[in-house]
Amino acid sequence: MFTKEQKSLLNKSRIKLEFLTEEKVFKIAERAINVDSLSDDQLVEFLEIANATYRGGYQFITDEDYDSIYLAELKKRRPKHPFLQVVEPEAVFTGKKVELPVEMLSTEKAYSRKEVERWIKRLRKAAKDIGIYDKKLSILITPKLDGFAAYYDGKHLYTRGNGKRGTDVTRAIERGLAVCGDGKRVRGAGEIVVETEYFKKYLSKYFDNSRNFQAAILAEKKADARVQRAIDKKAAIFMPFSQLPTWRGEVSTLIENFENVVAKVWAYVDYDVDGVVLEATNKSLKKYLGATRHHHRWQIAFKENIENAEVKILNVVHQTSRSGRVNPVVEIEPTRLSGATIRKVTAHNYKIVEKEGIGTGAIIELVRSGLVIPKIENVKKPSKPSIPRICPSCQSKLIWDGDYLICPNTLECPAQIENTMEHFFKTLGNIDGFGEKTINKLFINGVTTVLQIYRMGVEDFQKMKCGKEDAETNSKNVNCFGPKQSKNMVDELRRSKIDPIEDWRFLAAFGVFRMGGGNCEKLLRHYRLLDVFDLEESKIAEVEGFAEVTAKAIVSGLKKIRRQFMNLYELEFDLQITLLFSELKEAGIISEISGKQVVFTGSMTSGKRAEMEAEARKLGAKVSSSVSKKTDYLVTGENVGETKISAAKSKGVKVISENQYLRLIGKE
Repeated sequence: MFTKEQKSLLNKSRIKLEFLTEEKVFKIAERAINVDSLSDDQLVEFLEIANATYRGGYQFITDEDYDSIYLAELKKRRPKHPFLQVVEPEAVFTGKKVELPVEMLSTEKAYSRKEVERWIKRLRKAAKDIGIYDKKLSILITPKLDGFAAYYDGKHLYTRGNGKRGTDVTRAIERGLAVCGDGKRVRGAGEIVVETEYFKKYLSKYFDNSRNFQAAILAEKKADARVQRAIDKKAAIFMPFSQLPTWRGEVSTLIENFENVVAKVWAYVDYDVDGVVLEATNKSLKKYLGATRHHHRWQIAFKENIENAEVKILNVVHQTSRSGRVNPVVEIEPTRLSGATIRKVTAHNYKIVEKEGIGTGAIIELVRSGLVIPKIENVKKPSKPSIPRICPSCQSKLIWDGDYLICPNTLECPAQIENTMEHFFKTLGNIDGFGEKTINKLFINGVTTVLQIYRMGVEDFQKMKCGKEDAETNSKNVNCFGPKQSKNMVDELRRSKIDPIEDWRFLAAFGVFRMGGGNCEKLLRHYRLLDVFDLEESKIAEVEGFAEVTAKAIVSGLKKIRRQFMNLYELEFDLQITLLFSELKEAGIISEISGKQVVFTGSMTSGKRAEMEAEARKLGAKVSSSVSKKTDYLVTGENVGETKISAAKSKGVKVISENQYLRLIGKE
């Protein structure tokens, strides 16, 4: 699942999962789902997620996979798709958004010599068209820095943003970030970089990779002490492209000595480099070739930084994640790849472990490209794997969920407690201030249940301490919550009990395995809220959509949460009772949308979208947040993009306006 850093990047970039789930994103990345089986919307959403996490320093697929598999698939299907016509945006930073002094385009990429030779062939043809021949066709090559793209105009520093508009991050210059330029500040496009050796020696223990560090330089708040020290020592700088060392020569010379030239340029600088950039130097040829909205045609980046090694597995450790998924962490002989010493890799899931024979003593081929997390390419010599039967954190019996092993003990498993509390408030949806950071602060102060939180007063929040003494960073053991924030949190807790909330949502908030919002609502159409705790497996299995295996897991899960559920239920939340199907029939409420799947999008004029969704559920509809082939109606309000409407129609979904919907349910 996404790390907290990846989630933060997606939130800042305003990327929401509409067509994919987190699980599906990683199955696509692991090639467990073929790219050609994805819809256009799913493919574009995957590309947006992959780009945002890469730009922000927390990528989960390689650059090569991004370009050669996923981007290539979109180019093949929809060569004129809007996503392909613009520069992929950088990570979002706080600051004023401004027009860049010059447009900063992306660079076309090549991953083999043949691809570079095809580019040279196009270059030669264009040069010949305007009377330029090989003797005058000069190529300039520079190292391709793996830093953070930015533009410096002499006074202000801007992120690249979307290539046209960036964020003013001059605060980095004010902190002392040097601009390379022979004693003077050189203007132009470039990248924020850090010396490779300095990063390895002083920063690698604290930052996952240099991209994380580069992003920290631009942080809105005061720079971390380690970041500031690197700036002060000029180990981290802004390097304008114009100041990079270069190789220049005739195109024929380059072709004859390609490998030697590339290797030489690659080693020119002591910064992270993930390739070289080749470009034509003739001004008239550049003008003739021009650019797409994405990249200059007279320029290309050659990237080839993949290393592999055969290593022995020392152990496979079973590790329960915050989401309850038990992951196989493979410990290997220390191996150096792409400039880093690798000691652990993930095998993704236990079906792979079981199928491939990933166990102690097995020999695997390990591959790492650039800064990307290393992966197991194949198993050279299998060994008998160890598949856990109980959770390593709480000793509960594990459950298979597709290819994954899950710990269903969401409320008492130490590894899941934080996630469980966060899930409760997120699912409840009527309370602010209890996100991941707040829950973490509560947890380190000994709060392990939602009930404890609801019993807290203003003084309880105020006396909590966060942070440890650190001589190097001068951080102090300070209060987690101030007086005003503490009062607001208590007020929010009180309000969450007073504000109406559907009973199915309240049940879903407890995170029982296989009891998401849809299944909770479906079950409460047949049984009352308190009655579900006494249901036998056979009764649940009779409800449409519940298999015997699911019913068994639900009965077990409900048994585990019963006590905590009742304790919270007694706090008297204002629960809105879900009408049974029998009651809907008796009242004549079952309508034209009963049993239909409905999606609302855009701004509604007759009421809040949440209220309309709740009403639709009362009318027997299944309300979803994203359009699929199973969707019956897409109800459109104001400010809905034509792309979304076209995508729905292409799936055979009936698109209706808000007024048409109101007529359909008899309200107009």
